[in-house]
Amino acid sequence: MAVSTPPILHLDTLDLQTQAHGELYEARMASFASPLGAHMLGGKLVVVPPGKRAWPFHGHHANEELFVILSGSGRLRYSDGDHALRAGDVALCPASGAASAHQIINTGDTDLRYLAISTMNEPDVIDYPDSGKFAVIAGAAPGGDKASRSVDHVGRYADAVGYWDDET
Repeated sequence: MAVSTPPILHLDTLDLQTQAHGELYEARMASFASPLGAHMLGGKLVVVPPGKRAWPFHGHHANEELFVILSGSGRLRYSDGDHALRAGDVALCPASGAASAHQIINTGDTDLRYLAISTMNEPDVIDYPDSGKFAVIAGAAPGGDKASRSVDHVGRYADAVGYWDDET
């Protein structure tokens, strides 16, 4: 008989890994969905220190994201403006590219803890409106196993070439 994955884990048992870049980006995070055996749903516990954010302002074309604020306070920078966040809030960012671009920023003086839950559709195209970039990901959804990706490309919209360029 195959050993099954228990259907429950406690967030306090997760081994948080730090991701940081420059002065603005820092977060400790760990997946809770894949250890439970999820394949079509992604979920991470994210802990962001005061004044930081986990990811750049971005919007997915193929994946919805849902954020459940557990503790702390911050703001959701969204395509239509800024929205205050506090413990108990739930925020949805649908899949519509730059039209639903989003970023969570810790504006409080304690850690901001939240669950980031998403669909795991691939391929996905992700817009980064602040920098004029896009990412194309296939083979594993954003948040999935990077080693399984067959396409993982970040480019700038300004560098676009024509469909027939360099074709003979």
